[in-house]
Amino acid sequence: MKKVITYGSFDLFHEGHYKLLKRAKELGDYLIVGVTTEHFDLQRGKLNVVDSLLERIDNVKKTGFADEIIIEDHEGQKEEDIKKYDIDIFTLGSDWTGVFDYLGILCKVIYLERTPDISSTMLRKSKFPIIRLGIVGTGRIAPRFIAEAKYVSGIHVRSVYNPHGINAKIFGEKYEMEYYSADYWEFIHSIDAIYIASIHETHFEYAKQALNHGKHVLCEKPLAFSKAQAEELYKIANENGLILMEGIKTAYCPGFAEMINVAKSGVIGEVKDVEACFSRLTDPQLREMVDQEYGGAFLEFGSYTLLPIFKLLGCDFKEIKIDSILADNGVDLYTKIYFNYNNSLGLSKTGVGVKSEGQLIIAGTKGYILAPSPWWLTKSFEVRYENPNKVDKYSPKFMGDGLRYEISEFISRINGHGKQTFRLTQEESIAMAEIVEKFMEQRRQEN
Repeated sequence: MKKVITYGSFDLFHEGHYKLLKRAKELGDYLIVGVTTEHFDLQRGKLNVVDSLLERIDNVKKTGFADEIIIEDHEGQKEEDIKKYDIDIFTLGSDWTGVFDYLGILCKVIYLERTPDISSTMLRKSKFPIIRLGIVGTGRIAPRFIAEAKYVSGIHVRSVYNPHGINAKIFGEKYEMEYYSADYWEFIHSIDAIYIASIHETHFEYAKQALNHGKHVLCEKPLAFSKAQAEELYKIANENGLILMEGIKTAYCPGFAEMINVAKSGVIGEVKDVEACFSRLTDPQLREMVDQEYGGAFLEFGSYTLLPIFKLLGCDFKEIKIDSILADNGVDLYTKIYFNYNNSLGLSKTGVGVKSEGQLIIAGTKGYILAPSPWWLTKSFEVRYENPNKVDKYSPKFMGDGLRYEISEFISRINGHGKQTFRLTQEESIAMAEIVEKFMEQRRQEN
């Protein structure tokens, strides 16, 4: 008898799950299905699970394909189960291709291709629909988004758009998209929501067109190049009951939220200064270094460094001063932005051609918080005091590259868990666009 085993959350059960179990059953004579617990889902970074464990088990049982259903609740269980049940074939969907190749020494490993065009059967009459999402752009961050989205329940990354058809085709086929297109209007009508990962100068128009056609928008930073543009986008979203989020992933990471809460708790007294630095020496051939109008350090990393300043000091600054070191082509290699509030100070430092210590320092009247590089992922931070022997250390949980938290927030908000979010407010996003506008104006004058 040939035994097959597969695993999954099987949350918001849909036809894709049904067909995967059917094909898994066809691989052998006896199918064992492992259903993950809520605790293990969180432990392995799976977010937004909606259905209870009992509901998910019942849905698997109803298919009639599982000869036996087991519970997966800890790391390393797959190896244990393969040995325990004398498994011949381990199988999962192709979005996990390569991840479990190490199990090949125990049994045959088969990755089943994704079920094409399942979107019409994925909408549920109860609870929440599965959001059909399309990606705008096929650059560096798009593959990372796909990899992280599989850890978020309730989303189906269905399609991709690129104005250059060949790029859309190559990307779509590589990542098994159901649909790829160079026609934005065709693309927009195939989805419920979009993730805009295209070049900076296209963000505003893509977002505006999507919102005007009733689509929820998650847009990479910067959202807009002026305060008026940002206000216009939020106005359209608010008037149409749509979710508009700027994709500054730091804002949605649990560790960053914890750090901000600690800073506001009073343990370091009143916050008087926030100094944030993000620098990375960049390949001279990349867009950041060659795009004279939309490249450079601040437009690439400024949203991250502005975030803790606005979170802790507010958006009502009294004055700002911008200083940049420019390359011969006008791109800013290093930019400092000084913020003066009524009784506090802020400093944003960004670099693509100058390297500095990428840390975040939050200074208060009783102590300070030090978050080392990469603080924008917030994997650790310390609270330090006048007494050097007293140090409070924090090590928040962080999974993947942080995008899954951003995606999870987006899906949760679409499903009605709060139309506004404290993680990155509309006011903060608009204030960032205002700084971008001031920066762009100054750079045009300098060039």
